[in-house]
This record gives sequence, structure tokens and C-alpha cells, in this order.
Amino acid sequence: MYDFAPKGDTPKPELYGELVEAAQALIAGEPDPVANMSNLAALLWQYLPDLNWSGFYRTIEGELVLGPFIGKPACIRIPLGRGVCGTAAETGVTQVVPDVHAFPGHIACDAASRSELVVPVLRDGQVIAVIDLDSPLPGRFDEQDAAGIEKFAAAVAGAI
Repeated sequence: MYDFAPKGDTPKPELYGELVEAAQALIAGEPDPVANMSNLAALLWQYLPDLNWSGFYRTIEGELVLGPFIGKPACIRIPLGRGVCGTAAETGVTQVVPDVHAFPGHIACDAASRSELVVPVLRDGQVIAVIDLDSPLPGRFDEQDAAGIEKFAAAVAGAI
């Protein structure tokens, strides 16, 4: 049994450090990428407050395909360059979106989502997946969240 729990009012840099340590412990020795993404999506959900979606889209044959997640049912396939996830995958650049309704081409899978953070997962310089976090709160994500999830993505890239 795994028992990972954030410690209350932990400052974001420390929280993300703990999150990375928990992720590494969770995936240590497990070779199955789907199992790892499933547990990692759950870990993100557990650690980060105010989410309504947490999960992965995998890069497969030139498009994003839904991977393990927690939240309402989601879009299954997203073309590269379309929406927040497709933009992050095509550019390889983290997308911090304080208001999804102001993002050109936003794909609304859950009408309750108001802000989004999407971080590319890179292996050998290639985007192999994106981590997608949605929140019902406008402006939920900031540069500290982006930096923390980028470290998380780098720590887990070899296991997904």
C-alpha cells in the first residue's frame, strides 16, 4: 500500500519536491507505462488542490491519444497544434492558461474547467506525452506550478 500525503500549507516549491519524490517511489521498478501513468495521475490528483481533471495524453502516430486520467470523460484524440494540449505537444512548451475561454481553439471536454496547465513530457528531445491539469478556478496555475510539473515530467519520463 502506498500512503503519500501532502503536508497542509506546504509552500509550492517544497510541495513539488515532495511530489517528485513520491512519484519516483511510486514508479520505482515498475516497467509498465500504463500502470505508471495511472498511479501518477492519481498522485497528481491527491497532491494538488482544486483540480477537476488530472492525466496524460500520449503522442501516438502524430496525434495525442487519451491516456490514464482522473476526472470526467475526455476527448480521446487531439490533433497536434489544436487546443492547449495539442499546442504544448506541437511546440514542446509548457502552457499556463489562466482562462481557457480566452485560449484560441480551446477544446472543452469539461465545461467546469476554467484554467489549465499542460506540460510536455520529453524523452530524447521528443514529446512522448503531455501532462494535463484542469481546474474549475480561473487563474489556478502559475509559474511555480509550471516549474514543479516540469520537474515532475522530467522525473517520470523514463517510466511512461
